[in-house]
Amino acid sequence: MYKSILRDQVRIGMFIHRFEGSWFKHPFWRGRFLLVDADDMTAIAQSGIERLIIDTSKGLDVDEPASLKPSGIIAPVTTTPSRSTNSATVKPARAIRQDDGRERARIEASRVADRSKKVMREIFDAARLGKAGQCAAVTAVVADLTTMIEKNRQAFLKVLRLKSKDEYTYLHSVAVCALMINLGRQIKLDEATIADLSTAGLLHDIGKMLVPDALLNKAGRLTDAEFSLMRTHAERGFELLKDIDAVPELALDVCRHHHEKIDGSGYPENLSGSEISLAARMGAICDVYDALTSNRAYKEAWTPVEAITRMQSWDGHFDPALLFSFMQSIDTYPVGLIVQLRSNRIGVVLDNGRRASRPKVLAFYSTREEAWIDNEIVMIGETLSRDAILANVDPADWGISQSDIDAILNGRAPNRQLAG
Repeated sequence: MYKSILRDQVRIGMFIHRFEGSWFKHPFWRGRFLLVDADDMTAIAQSGIERLIIDTSKGLDVDEPASLKPSGIIAPVTTTPSRSTNSATVKPARAIRQDDGRERARIEASRVADRSKKVMREIFDAARLGKAGQCAAVTAVVADLTTMIEKNRQAFLKVLRLKSKDEYTYLHSVAVCALMINLGRQIKLDEATIADLSTAGLLHDIGKMLVPDALLNKAGRLTDAEFSLMRTHAERGFELLKDIDAVPELALDVCRHHHEKIDGSGYPENLSGSEISLAARMGAICDVYDALTSNRAYKEAWTPVEAITRMQSWDGHFDPALLFSFMQSIDTYPVGLIVQLRSNRIGVVLDNGRRASRPKVLAFYSTREEAWIDNEIVMIGETLSRDAILANVDPADWGISQSDIDAILNGRAPNRQLAG
Protein backbone atom coordinates (compact mmCIF):
# COMPACT_ATOMS: atom_id res chain seq x y z
CA MET A 1 0.00 0.00 0.00
CA TYR A 2 1.38 3.40 -0.99
CA LYS A 3 1.24 6.29 1.47
CA SER A 4 2.36 9.91 1.14
CA ILE A 5 4.22 11.12 4.23
CA LEU A 6 6.12 14.19 5.35
CA ARG A 7 9.91 14.17 5.28
CA ASP A 8 10.03 14.38 9.09
CA GLN A 9 8.01 11.15 9.39
CA VAL A 10 10.68 9.04 7.68
CA ARG A 11 12.44 6.42 9.77
CA ILE A 12 14.64 3.36 9.41
CA GLY A 13 12.72 0.33 8.12
CA MET A 14 10.47 2.18 5.66
CA PHE A 15 10.48 1.27 1.97
CA ILE A 16 10.86 4.42 -0.14
CA HIS A 17 8.74 4.12 -3.29
CA ARG A 18 9.51 7.56 -4.71
CA PHE A 19 10.16 11.18 -3.80
CA GLU A 20 7.57 13.82 -4.62
CA GLY A 21 8.52 16.95 -6.52
CA SER A 22 11.55 17.56 -8.72
CA TRP A 23 14.22 14.87 -8.66
CA PHE A 24 16.81 17.68 -8.49
CA LYS A 25 15.75 18.33 -4.90
CA HIS A 26 16.14 14.87 -3.44
CA PRO A 27 19.49 13.37 -2.38
CA PHE A 28 19.30 10.16 -4.40
CA TRP A 29 19.48 9.54 -8.11
CA ARG A 30 17.33 6.43 -7.68
CA GLY A 31 14.10 5.60 -5.87
CA ARG A 32 12.47 2.44 -4.56
CA PHE A 33 14.75 1.20 -1.81
CA LEU A 34 14.55 -0.07 1.74
CA LEU A 35 15.82 2.54 4.18
CA VAL A 36 18.36 0.72 6.38
CA ASP A 37 21.26 3.17 6.47
CA ALA A 38 21.38 6.02 9.01
CA ASP A 39 23.38 8.14 6.56
CA ASP A 40 20.60 7.80 3.98
CA MET A 41 18.05 8.89 6.57
CA THR A 42 20.18 11.93 7.43
CA ALA A 43 20.46 12.82 3.74
CA ILE A 44 16.66 12.73 3.40
CA ALA A 45 16.21 14.86 6.52
CA GLN A 46 18.59 17.50 5.16
CA SER A 47 17.16 17.51 1.62
CA GLY A 48 14.83 20.01 -0.01
CA ILE A 49 11.92 17.60 -0.45
CA GLU A 50 8.71 17.99 1.53
CA ARG A 51 6.93 14.67 0.97
CA LEU A 52 7.69 11.16 -0.26
CA ILE A 53 5.78 7.97 -1.00
CA ILE A 54 6.39 4.83 1.06
CA ASP A 55 5.24 1.27 0.31
CA THR A 56 3.89 -0.18 3.57
CA SER A 57 3.71 -3.69 2.09
CA LYS A 58 7.51 -3.74 1.86
CA GLY A 59 8.49 -1.77 4.97
CA LEU A 60 7.29 -0.05 8.10
CA ASP A 61 4.20 2.14 8.20
CA VAL A 62 4.12 5.47 10.04
CA ASP A 63 2.40 4.03 13.10
CA GLU A 64 3.98 0.55 13.00
CA PRO A 65 6.19 -0.35 15.99
CA ALA A 66 9.88 -0.24 15.12
CA SER A 67 10.33 -3.67 16.69
CA LEU A 68 8.43 -5.22 13.79
CA LYS A 69 11.13 -5.70 11.19
CA PRO A 70 10.09 -5.69 7.52
CA SER A 71 11.12 -8.71 5.50
CA GLY A 72 14.14 -7.04 3.91
CA ILE A 73 15.93 -6.18 7.17
CA ILE A 74 18.13 -8.59 9.03
CA ALA A 75 18.24 -7.83 12.74
CA PRO A 76 21.69 -7.76 14.34
CA VAL A 77 22.68 -11.07 15.92
CA THR A 78 23.47 -10.87 19.60
CA THR A 79 24.64 -13.72 21.77
CA THR A 80 25.09 -14.10 25.50
CA PRO A 81 27.94 -16.49 26.32
CA SER A 82 27.32 -19.11 28.99
CA ARG A 83 29.38 -19.14 32.19
CA SER A 84 31.48 -21.96 30.80
CA THR A 85 32.42 -20.02 27.68
CA ASN A 86 36.08 -19.11 27.42
CA SER A 87 36.05 -15.31 27.25
CA ALA A 88 39.13 -15.36 24.99
CA THR A 89 37.08 -16.96 22.21
CA VAL A 90 34.18 -14.50 22.32
CA LYS A 91 34.27 -11.84 19.61
CA PRO A 92 34.11 -8.21 20.74
CA ALA A 93 30.74 -6.55 20.12
CA ARG A 94 32.31 -4.27 17.48
CA ALA A 95 33.67 -7.26 15.54
CA ILE A 96 30.26 -8.93 15.66
CA ARG A 97 28.62 -5.77 14.29
CA GLN A 98 31.21 -5.53 11.50
CA ASP A 99 30.75 -9.19 10.53
CA ASP A 100 26.97 -8.80 10.63
CA GLY A 101 27.17 -5.68 8.47
CA ARG A 102 29.35 -7.42 5.89
CA GLU A 103 26.96 -10.36 5.75
CA ARG A 104 23.95 -8.06 5.30
CA ALA A 105 25.78 -6.28 2.48
CA ARG A 106 26.63 -9.59 0.81
CA ILE A 107 23.05 -10.85 1.02
CA GLU A 108 21.62 -7.61 -0.36
CA ALA A 109 24.19 -7.57 -3.18
CA SER A 110 23.35 -11.18 -4.07
CA ARG A 111 19.63 -10.40 -4.20
CA VAL A 112 20.17 -7.44 -6.54
CA ALA A 113 22.46 -9.55 -8.76
CA ASP A 114 19.84 -12.31 -8.95
CA ARG A 115 17.04 -9.88 -9.83
CA SER A 116 19.19 -8.23 -12.47
CA LYS A 117 20.18 -11.58 -13.95
CA LYS A 118 16.54 -12.60 -14.40
CA VAL A 119 15.69 -9.35 -16.18
CA MET A 120 18.74 -9.59 -18.46
CA ARG A 121 17.81 -13.17 -19.32
CA GLU A 122 14.38 -11.96 -20.50
CA ILE A 123 15.91 -9.08 -22.49
CA PHE A 124 18.50 -11.32 -24.14
CA ASP A 125 15.95 -14.04 -24.90
CA ALA A 126 13.88 -11.41 -26.73
CA ALA A 127 17.00 -10.30 -28.60
CA ARG A 128 17.54 -13.86 -29.83
CA LEU A 129 14.19 -13.51 -31.56
CA GLY A 130 15.29 -10.23 -33.10
CA LYS A 131 13.17 -8.18 -30.71
CA ALA A 132 14.31 -5.23 -28.63
CA GLY A 133 14.23 -5.49 -24.86
CA GLN A 134 11.79 -3.59 -22.67
CA CYS A 135 13.25 -0.20 -21.81
CA ALA A 136 11.29 -0.11 -18.55
CA ALA A 137 13.01 -3.33 -17.50
CA VAL A 138 16.42 -1.81 -18.30
CA THR A 139 15.56 1.28 -16.26
CA ALA A 140 14.59 -0.87 -13.27
CA VAL A 141 17.90 -2.75 -13.38
CA VAL A 142 19.84 0.51 -13.67
CA ALA A 143 18.06 1.89 -10.60
CA ASP A 144 18.85 -1.27 -8.61
CA LEU A 145 22.51 -1.25 -9.60
CA THR A 146 22.95 2.46 -8.93
CA THR A 147 21.52 1.94 -5.44
CA MET A 148 23.95 -0.88 -4.72
CA ILE A 149 26.97 1.07 -5.98
CA GLU A 150 25.96 3.94 -3.67
CA LYS A 151 25.37 1.70 -0.67
CA ASN A 152 28.18 -0.87 -0.86
CA ARG A 153 30.34 -0.77 -3.95
CA GLN A 154 32.91 -3.30 -2.78
CA ALA A 155 30.40 -5.96 -1.73
CA PHE A 156 28.47 -5.70 -4.98
CA LEU A 157 31.48 -5.83 -7.30
CA LYS A 158 32.80 -8.82 -5.36
CA VAL A 159 29.50 -10.70 -5.73
CA LEU A 160 29.47 -10.02 -9.48
CA ARG A 161 33.00 -11.42 -9.84
CA LEU A 162 31.86 -14.73 -8.37
CA LYS A 163 29.45 -15.56 -11.19
CA SER A 164 29.54 -19.09 -12.58
CA LYS A 165 30.27 -20.02 -16.18
CA ASP A 166 26.57 -20.63 -16.79
CA GLU A 167 25.65 -17.16 -15.49
CA TYR A 168 28.29 -15.29 -17.48
CA THR A 169 26.12 -14.35 -20.46
CA TYR A 170 23.65 -12.46 -18.29
CA LEU A 171 25.72 -11.26 -15.34
CA HIS A 172 28.55 -9.98 -17.54
CA SER A 173 26.29 -7.18 -18.75
CA VAL A 174 25.16 -6.48 -15.17
CA ALA A 175 28.80 -6.32 -14.06
CA VAL A 176 29.81 -4.01 -16.92
CA CYS A 177 26.87 -1.74 -16.03
CA ALA A 178 28.04 -1.58 -12.39
CA LEU A 179 31.64 -0.92 -13.42
CA MET A 180 30.52 1.86 -15.79
CA ILE A 181 28.58 3.54 -12.97
CA ASN A 182 31.57 3.19 -10.70
CA LEU A 183 34.02 4.62 -13.26
CA GLY A 184 31.62 7.43 -14.17
CA ARG A 185 31.50 8.46 -10.52
CA GLN A 186 35.30 8.28 -10.28
CA ILE A 187 35.81 10.73 -13.15
CA LYS A 188 32.95 12.91 -11.85
CA LEU A 189 30.54 12.69 -14.76
CA ASP A 190 27.04 14.13 -14.26
CA GLU A 191 24.22 11.82 -13.19
CA ALA A 192 22.36 12.02 -16.51
CA THR A 193 25.46 10.80 -18.36
CA ILE A 194 26.03 8.06 -15.79
CA ALA A 195 22.43 6.91 -16.32
CA ASP A 196 23.11 6.59 -20.07
CA LEU A 197 26.39 4.78 -19.34
CA SER A 198 24.45 2.34 -17.16
CA THR A 199 22.12 1.51 -20.04
CA ALA A 200 25.15 1.17 -22.31
CA GLY A 201 26.72 -1.34 -19.95
CA LEU A 202 23.58 -3.48 -19.85
CA LEU A 203 23.10 -3.51 -23.62
CA HIS A 204 26.70 -3.44 -24.92
CA ASP A 205 26.79 -7.16 -25.76
CA ILE A 206 23.18 -7.65 -26.85
CA GLY A 207 24.39 -8.47 -30.37
CA LYS A 208 25.93 -11.68 -29.05
CA MET A 209 22.42 -13.05 -28.75
CA LEU A 210 22.41 -13.18 -32.55
CA VAL A 211 25.58 -15.31 -32.57
CA PRO A 212 25.21 -19.13 -32.26
CA ASP A 213 25.41 -20.43 -28.67
CA ALA A 214 27.91 -23.08 -29.73
CA LEU A 215 30.28 -20.30 -30.71
CA LEU A 216 29.70 -18.25 -27.54
CA ASN A 217 30.36 -21.27 -25.30
CA LYS A 218 33.15 -22.92 -27.27
CA ALA A 219 35.82 -24.20 -24.88
CA GLY A 220 38.71 -24.07 -27.35
CA ARG A 221 40.32 -21.34 -29.43
CA LEU A 222 38.14 -19.83 -32.17
CA THR A 223 39.11 -20.36 -35.78
CA ASP A 224 39.64 -17.31 -38.00
CA ALA A 225 36.19 -17.85 -39.53
CA GLU A 226 34.56 -18.21 -36.10
CA PHE A 227 36.30 -15.10 -34.81
CA SER A 228 35.10 -13.14 -37.85
CA LEU A 229 31.55 -14.22 -37.07
CA MET A 230 31.95 -13.34 -33.40
CA ARG A 231 33.16 -9.85 -34.31
CA THR A 232 29.84 -9.14 -36.03
CA HIS A 233 28.08 -8.90 -32.65
CA ALA A 234 28.95 -5.21 -32.25
CA GLU A 235 27.30 -4.13 -35.51
CA ARG A 236 24.40 -6.55 -35.09
CA GLY A 237 23.67 -5.22 -31.62
CA PHE A 238 23.77 -1.66 -32.94
CA GLU A 239 21.35 -2.55 -35.74
CA LEU A 240 18.98 -4.17 -33.25
CA LEU A 241 18.87 -1.09 -31.01
CA LYS A 242 19.25 1.88 -33.35
CA ASP A 243 15.56 2.35 -34.17
CA ILE A 244 14.44 2.37 -30.52
CA ASP A 245 13.87 5.97 -29.42
CA ALA A 246 14.33 5.20 -25.72
CA VAL A 247 17.88 3.86 -26.17
CA PRO A 248 20.37 6.73 -25.64
CA GLU A 249 22.80 7.61 -28.43
CA LEU A 250 25.62 7.02 -25.99
CA ALA A 251 24.45 3.41 -25.47
CA LEU A 252 24.32 2.85 -29.23
CA ASP A 253 27.87 4.15 -29.51
CA VAL A 254 29.17 1.82 -26.78
CA CYS A 255 27.33 -1.16 -28.26
CA ARG A 256 29.01 -0.55 -31.62
CA HIS A 257 32.49 0.58 -30.55
CA HIS A 258 33.45 -1.11 -27.25
CA HIS A 259 35.97 -3.28 -29.13
CA GLU A 260 37.83 -0.37 -30.70
CA LYS A 261 41.44 0.15 -29.53
CA ILE A 262 43.45 3.33 -29.04
CA ASP A 263 46.03 2.24 -31.64
CA GLY A 264 43.36 1.65 -34.31
CA SER A 265 43.61 -2.15 -34.34
CA GLY A 266 40.11 -2.76 -32.96
CA TYR A 267 36.78 -3.31 -34.69
CA PRO A 268 34.37 -2.72 -36.38
CA GLU A 269 35.68 0.60 -37.78
CA ASN A 270 39.37 0.66 -36.75
CA LEU A 271 38.89 3.92 -34.87
CA SER A 272 41.89 5.29 -32.99
CA GLY A 273 42.70 7.82 -30.27
CA SER A 274 40.16 10.61 -29.89
CA GLU A 275 38.03 9.13 -32.69
CA ILE A 276 36.78 6.74 -30.01
CA SER A 277 34.29 8.42 -27.67
CA LEU A 278 34.89 8.59 -23.93
CA ALA A 279 31.93 6.27 -23.36
CA ALA A 280 33.27 3.63 -25.77
CA ARG A 281 36.74 3.85 -24.18
CA MET A 282 35.11 3.31 -20.79
CA GLY A 283 33.10 0.40 -22.16
CA ALA A 284 36.24 -1.25 -23.54
CA ILE A 285 37.95 -1.19 -20.15
CA CYS A 286 34.93 -2.38 -18.14
CA ASP A 287 34.12 -5.12 -20.66
CA VAL A 288 37.63 -6.59 -20.74
CA TYR A 289 38.18 -6.35 -16.98
CA ASP A 290 35.00 -8.27 -16.17
CA ALA A 291 35.75 -10.86 -18.84
CA LEU A 292 39.25 -11.45 -17.43
CA THR A 293 38.03 -11.75 -13.82
CA SER A 294 35.20 -14.17 -14.68
CA ASN A 295 35.18 -17.94 -15.10
CA ARG A 296 34.59 -18.72 -18.76
CA ALA A 297 34.05 -21.91 -20.74
CA TYR A 298 37.64 -21.71 -21.99
CA LYS A 299 39.52 -20.25 -18.99
CA GLU A 300 39.52 -19.74 -15.23
CA ALA A 301 39.12 -16.26 -13.77
CA TRP A 302 42.17 -14.11 -13.13
CA THR A 303 42.44 -12.18 -9.88
CA PRO A 304 41.72 -8.43 -10.10
CA VAL A 305 45.44 -7.64 -9.72
CA GLU A 306 46.39 -10.12 -12.46
CA ALA A 307 43.76 -8.66 -14.79
CA ILE A 308 44.78 -5.03 -14.21
CA THR A 309 48.47 -5.90 -14.59
CA ARG A 310 47.85 -7.56 -17.95
CA MET A 311 45.60 -4.76 -19.15
CA GLN A 312 48.21 -2.14 -18.33
CA SER A 313 50.83 -4.11 -20.29
CA TRP A 314 48.78 -4.07 -23.51
CA ASP A 315 50.20 -0.98 -25.20
CA GLY A 316 47.76 0.68 -27.57
CA HIS A 317 44.71 -1.18 -26.30
CA PHE A 318 43.22 1.19 -23.71
CA ASP A 319 43.28 4.91 -22.92
CA PRO A 320 46.09 5.00 -20.29
CA ALA A 321 44.67 7.88 -18.24
CA LEU A 322 41.20 6.34 -18.21
CA LEU A 323 42.64 2.95 -17.28
CA PHE A 324 44.31 4.53 -14.24
CA SER A 325 41.02 6.15 -13.25
CA PHE A 326 39.46 2.69 -13.51
CA MET A 327 42.14 1.31 -11.18
CA GLN A 328 41.26 4.03 -8.68
CA SER A 329 37.56 3.20 -8.99
CA ILE A 330 38.11 -0.45 -8.01
CA ASP A 331 41.07 0.11 -5.63
CA THR A 332 43.25 -2.28 -7.61
CA TYR A 333 46.69 -1.54 -9.07
CA PRO A 334 49.42 -3.53 -10.84
CA VAL A 335 52.27 -4.72 -8.62
CA GLY A 336 55.32 -2.57 -9.34
CA LEU A 337 53.39 0.52 -10.46
CA ILE A 338 55.07 3.75 -9.33
CA VAL A 339 52.50 6.11 -7.82
CA GLN A 340 52.15 9.48 -6.13
CA LEU A 341 50.35 9.48 -2.79
CA ARG A 342 48.13 12.08 -1.19
CA SER A 343 50.79 12.41 1.52
CA ASN A 344 53.23 13.97 -0.99
CA ARG A 345 55.26 10.78 -1.31
CA ILE A 346 56.21 8.49 -4.16
CA GLY A 347 55.98 4.74 -3.72
CA VAL A 348 55.75 1.40 -5.47
CA VAL A 349 52.67 -0.84 -5.33
CA LEU A 350 53.35 -4.12 -3.51
CA ASP A 351 51.71 -7.52 -3.73
CA ASN A 352 49.12 -7.45 -0.95
CA GLY A 353 48.99 -11.25 -0.84
CA ARG A 354 45.19 -11.41 -0.55
CA ARG A 355 42.50 -11.07 -3.18
CA ALA A 356 40.22 -8.79 -1.21
CA SER A 357 42.66 -6.74 0.87
CA ARG A 358 43.50 -3.08 0.46
CA PRO A 359 46.28 -1.96 -1.92
CA LYS A 360 49.68 -1.68 -0.25
CA VAL A 361 52.39 0.79 -1.25
CA LEU A 362 56.04 1.08 -0.19
CA ALA A 363 56.67 4.84 0.11
CA PHE A 364 60.31 5.89 -0.34
CA TYR A 365 60.54 9.47 -1.67
CA SER A 366 59.17 12.86 -0.58
CA THR A 367 57.97 15.09 -3.42
CA ARG A 368 57.78 18.04 -1.03
CA GLU A 369 61.40 17.70 0.13
CA GLU A 370 62.60 16.18 -3.15
CA ALA A 371 64.56 13.68 -1.11
CA TRP A 372 64.68 10.01 -0.19
CA ILE A 373 62.87 9.09 3.01
CA ASP A 374 62.80 6.05 5.27
CA ASN A 375 60.79 3.31 3.61
CA GLU A 376 57.25 2.95 4.94
CA ILE A 377 54.54 0.49 3.98
CA VAL A 378 51.26 2.38 3.47
CA MET A 379 47.80 0.81 3.34
CA ILE A 380 45.51 2.59 0.88
CA GLY A 381 41.90 3.24 1.92
CA GLU A 382 38.75 5.17 1.08
CA THR A 383 38.70 7.24 4.26
CA LEU A 384 40.61 10.46 4.86
CA SER A 385 42.40 8.78 7.77
CA ARG A 386 44.26 6.62 5.25
CA ASP A 387 46.55 7.58 2.41
CA ALA A 388 45.36 7.53 -1.21
CA ILE A 389 46.88 7.01 -4.65
CA LEU A 390 46.51 10.18 -6.71
CA ALA A 391 48.41 9.39 -9.92
CA ASN A 392 50.87 7.05 -11.57
CA VAL A 393 54.21 8.74 -12.20
CA ASP A 394 57.31 8.33 -14.31
CA PRO A 395 60.08 7.94 -11.70
CA ALA A 396 62.61 9.43 -14.15
CA ASP A 397 60.84 12.78 -13.73
CA TRP A 398 62.11 12.74 -10.13
CA GLY A 399 65.57 11.42 -10.93
CA ILE A 400 64.66 7.93 -9.75
CA SER A 401 66.01 5.03 -11.82
CA GLN A 402 64.74 1.47 -12.11
CA SER A 403 67.90 0.30 -10.35
CA ASP A 404 67.00 2.57 -7.41
CA ILE A 405 63.57 0.96 -7.20
CA ASP A 406 65.01 -2.55 -7.51
CA ALA A 407 67.41 -1.76 -4.66
CA ILE A 408 64.57 -0.52 -2.45
CA LEU A 409 62.46 -3.60 -3.13
CA ASN A 410 65.42 -5.80 -2.19
CA GLY A 411 65.91 -4.00 1.12
CA ARG A 412 68.91 -1.94 0.08
CA ALA A 413 69.47 1.81 -0.04
CA PRO A 414 68.83 3.50 -3.42
CA ASN A 415 71.93 3.63 -5.62
CA ARG A 416 71.74 7.42 -5.91
CA GLN A 417 71.52 7.76 -2.14
CA LEU A 418 74.66 5.63 -1.76
CA ALA A 419 76.43 7.70 -4.40
CA GLY A 420 75.56 10.92 -2.53
